[in-house]
Amino acid sequence: MNNQNIKLLFVLLISFIFSINCKAQFEKMSETVLTSEQLQNKIKGGWAGQTIGVVYGAPVEFKYQGSIIPDYQPIPWREGYVKYWWDKKPGLFDDIYTDLNFVNVFEKYGLDVSMDTIANHWASTEYHLAHANQASRYNILNGIIPPQSGYWKNNPHADDIDFQIEADFIGLMAPGMVNSATEIANRVGHIMNSGDGWYGGVFVSALYSLAFTTNNVDEIVEQSLKTIPEGTKFHDCIADVVKYHKQFPDDWQACWFEIQKRWNNDVGCPKGCFLSFNIDAKINSAYVAIGLLYGKGDFTKSIDIATRCGQDADCNPATVGGVLGVMLGYDRIPAFWLKPLQEIETLNFEGTPMSLNRAYELSFKHATKTIQLAGGKFTDDKFSIPYQMPVAVAFEQNFERTFPVFRDRFDRSFTNVLTYEFSGNGYIFYGNLVKKSKIDENYIDRVSKRVGSEVFGLAELTDPYVAELEVYIDGKLDETIKLPMKNTSRRLEPSWKYQLNEGKHTVYLKWLNQHPDYEIRINDIMIYSENQPVSNLPKN
Repeated sequence: MNNQNIKLLFVLLISFIFSINCKAQFEKMSETVLTSEQLQNKIKGGWAGQTIGVVYGAPVEFKYQGSIIPDYQPIPWREGYVKYWWDKKPGLFDDIYTDLNFVNVFEKYGLDVSMDTIANHWASTEYHLAHANQASRYNILNGIIPPQSGYWKNNPHADDIDFQIEADFIGLMAPGMVNSATEIANRVGHIMNSGDGWYGGVFVSALYSLAFTTNNVDEIVEQSLKTIPEGTKFHDCIADVVKYHKQFPDDWQACWFEIQKRWNNDVGCPKGCFLSFNIDAKINSAYVAIGLLYGKGDFTKSIDIATRCGQDADCNPATVGGVLGVMLGYDRIPAFWLKPLQEIETLNFEGTPMSLNRAYELSFKHATKTIQLAGGKFTDDKFSIPYQMPVAVAFEQNFERTFPVFRDRFDRSFTNVLTYEFSGNGYIFYGNLVKKSKIDENYIDRVSKRVGSEVFGLAELTDPYVAELEVYIDGKLDETIKLPMKNTSRRLEPSWKYQLNEGKHTVYLKWLNQHPDYEIRINDIMIYSENQPVSNLPKN
């Protein structure tokens, strides 16, 4: 063996011993001690970092779907930039104001608030929601209560990113107490998600919680992963990030590529299934982990890498920025990032009575109570926070024996009945109830798109019309559904069914109260099978 190989082995041995010692010290930790000022500083850093990340990724959100944002592509940041987006696109900050909605619930009803109470408050919100969030709101308004409102057979978006991007507040109110955080995540996350979609929020809440205890980002990621059951796809995906980070420690793009090869497939969300758009929680959480591991604790480098992973390129750097904001503390976020944020700290987010300053205040209040409930103490202006060894939450896996095999670009409307035949074990119709209207410039600009010589208006804020349909599968009435035209009440997809017996099926939709001013447009139909598809290309 030559000298170079001996040196390499020595370096690897030292690294291994160091990692074992680091891990042992982490697991033997009995408590974290923070002064009141330090705790406040870290909580402020979490909210600030999250908001900075959202704005940084704004101009490239979903612009790169399934590709890396190259280094030569500039992503701007400058003085006044946060206020610019605040005025231009208030909905950009949905990561923050949905978080704040839950903060408000815990403030109003107490830290032991039940899942049902959280859900009822959630369903009564008036701001725009999408994907798993809106599907859950529809479910709750129609009597499907949690956890069924987030269960994948009732919510095709159950694996989507929704809970992942609104779980930040949980880790902030459970500093260093990772199992306390995952208990809260159970009450909140099953309202809108299940399976991998729920795990996205569990993982994020754990990242934030553990960021109060250590400055080692590798440990934060690896310990947070312990809250996810082994054998789930989510666990396997993030474990792959950890593995490839060790294999390619200085090349985040190599890690990204390996994750892309194995995990870039969206099964449930009809907007992404078979297409490049992907808001599956697994892969977007993987981008979060890539940003943290390869950023090595550097705020700027970390959020830039998470952004350049693409897809939901504002939400993922928001999580990374928030986690690092906790780890570093508000006063150690570089002024380059912090100064533009400070222009909006006193302003209320759209549709809420909440500002960042209010978030800082309430999260600190909730954190102090959670610490006391977990057996922590406050003496001499210091919080002694009991350390909790991460414990895996319950095992859940969505879309088992349910593989997408075909996307039919259906692209037609109906005003009375629709019949569709397919072979497989499931389907989902992707489309909308739309309103026909005479062409009107203002109406087109506001809520419509032009189709031929007519205008089809999508869901409006106040339209009271509700379409009622019967769904028959193989000649038997399966369910009666409602399609509200009102935006906040809307059902995202007209019809779906999973895990039928494998074979030929006929779906028949009958519109019971059809109205001449409306029609139902079906854009695409996804077909599922219990048999995983294989390539039909000839082998060499």
